[in-house]
Amino acid sequence: MVSPTPPFPPIQSPSHRPHQSPSLAVLSISGRRTRTLECGRARGATVDCEAHATDQRGAQTCVGGDMAMSTAVRGARAKGMEGARRLLSTQTLPDLPYDYSALEPYVSAEIMQLHHAKHHQTYVNNFNALAEQYTDAEAKGDVAKMIAMQAGIKFNGGGHVNHSIFWKNLCPTKDYEPPTGKLAEAIQESFGSLDALQGKFNPAAAAVQGSGWAWLALHPESKKLQVVTTSNQDPCSTTGHIPLLGVDVWEHAYYLQYKNVRPDYLKAIWNVVNWKDVAERFERASA
Repeated sequence: MVSPTPPFPPIQSPSHRPHQSPSLAVLSISGRRTRTLECGRARGATVDCEAHATDQRGAQTCVGGDMAMSTAVRGARAKGMEGARRLLSTQTLPDLPYDYSALEPYVSAEIMQLHHAKHHQTYVNNFNALAEQYTDAEAKGDVAKMIAMQAGIKFNGGGHVNHSIFWKNLCPTKDYEPPTGKLAEAIQESFGSLDALQGKFNPAAAAVQGSGWAWLALHPESKKLQVVTTSNQDPCSTTGHIPLLGVDVWEHAYYLQYKNVRPDYLKAIWNVVNWKDVAERFERASA
């Protein structure tokens, strides 16, 4: 499992599947459930008969233990593995919509280059490696390995999701404009003013212990804007909210410029918030 603290250790290649004792198994790939039943063989041996299965049409077929497999089951397995690979598709590092120096003086070019090209790229690399191993484990029915990889997938996948939002939530200093329209009205209704929002957001972000994120988010039921925080790289969605604006409070986001004074970084970041992007997210989430 990938350690939840950068720098991340290299991920080992998947091991060969160990010999497993015969049993009744259920293979689930891409939403399909295929039952493999125990069948007898010479000398009283019991083996997993992958050919004795219920195919996608509901028909059962058995052609003699593990010595043969029906065409229908082979097709179901192939389609299932293809579906699983689509589910955990390869991710790529998104390009920034601005230069590394575009957020200066509030966020330095050095921080942006390291944050994007090194830290975010590491999350992408680790997620892709884990996704490949997960697909392989799922195809083999290695549930224990699938469970063991959950934390690493959540951490690195969350890092990719969170940063992909973060980059678009920011804009060059010259392009900054305060919120307007329905978003501004929602901020007024939920907090009283933009200053009041910042007055609630910054203390919550500063209070995140260790590393994590602070979010301006929409509650899907009340349709109210709220400030929530998450630990490590947990996505905002784990709180039951829809992310609109995320601020990274890991030290790699600010330490080279603001040292250990996180409140100064939080005060500065509002000068490069891309409220147009936040408004678009708000409109989609409110629809």
